Amino acid sequence: MNKKLIAALIALTLITPSAALAAPKTVKNSTLQVPTLAILDTALDTSLPIFKDKIAQEVCITEYNTCPNLQGFMEGLGSSTLPLKFLNQGGFEHGTQMASIAVKANPNMQIVFVRIIGNTANGSRQIVNEKTIYTALNWVIANKDQYNIQAVSMSQGHHTLLPGADYCNKTPITQSRIQILASMNVPVFFPTGNARDYSRIDWPACIPEGIAVGATTDNDDIAIYSNADLKLTDFYALGNLKSTLPGGALTNTSGTSASAQIAAAQWIAIRTAKPLLSYTEIYNLISNTSLPTRNSKVPSGKLINLTGALNG
Repeated sequence: MNKKLIAALIALTLITPSAALAAPKTVKNSTLQVPTLAILDTALDTSLPIFKDKIAQEVCITEYNTCPNLQGFMEGLGSSTLPLKFLNQGGFEHGTQMASIAVKANPNMQIVFVRIIGNTANGSRQIVNEKTIYTALNWVIANKDQYNIQAVSMSQGHHTLLPGADYCNKTPITQSRIQILASMNVPVFFPTGNARDYSRIDWPACIPEGIAVGATTDNDDIAIYSNADLKLTDFYALGNLKSTLPGGALTNTSGTSASAQIAAAQWIAIRTAKPLLSYTEIYNLISNTSLPTRNSKVPSGKLINLTGALNG
């Protein structure tokens, strides 16, 4: 790979959660008018000026009782953060980077940050099981109206896939949550991954109901590191740009993680401009106004054209 992928994906270990997990209860409609993006990631430096007035809610969901309240669930101020010495190590900086990319891509939205990565006492990252993903998506379903959540992005995944053509890991409970969100006009965006695999994309991007996003370069070509599947990759977005680290320093970021955040933020911009359009109508609008992109390994792709979609 010709560039270090700072925004690396985190490997997730899959398990089947207990069937006893209850379906979420919906909440009353909120008076919140600003659209929000729910970001599921590592942790967030909420002290940064870039996030001033941008955080609609913080949530922590882990399986090891390692939220700031020493429980497996926490909601409210301080839920998504860690001490700065931990935020800048072990990949925990990833969440701050992704959130900074999202709010720069669409300054007219807020974020709900759901921390899904636990930490050990020395700051090491804990394994994430499918139960956490399912529970986090359930929380979004239950709180969509209260926080005016217009899209979800999760720049996490893994490339441990099944053999053969039908390679996507079978995770029906996660798939069902994505389907429910789509029926509520809320898309869920995932990165295709950075493994230079030109026939398979990461889980959960390979779940058909999710929106799988690959990366392009500054020249609008598909980035050579970007995984691709001609049937399952939905769109492409820029993958090389500046992001903000915990503490406020800027860094160069390359990867499909960043592309997924940009795509989600742009979807919200389009939906804000065209509020009467359904999920399917917005998807088709983006598809029909997209720009063609390719590289020497991938013959075709659709690069999101925000201006074209807004004017379409």
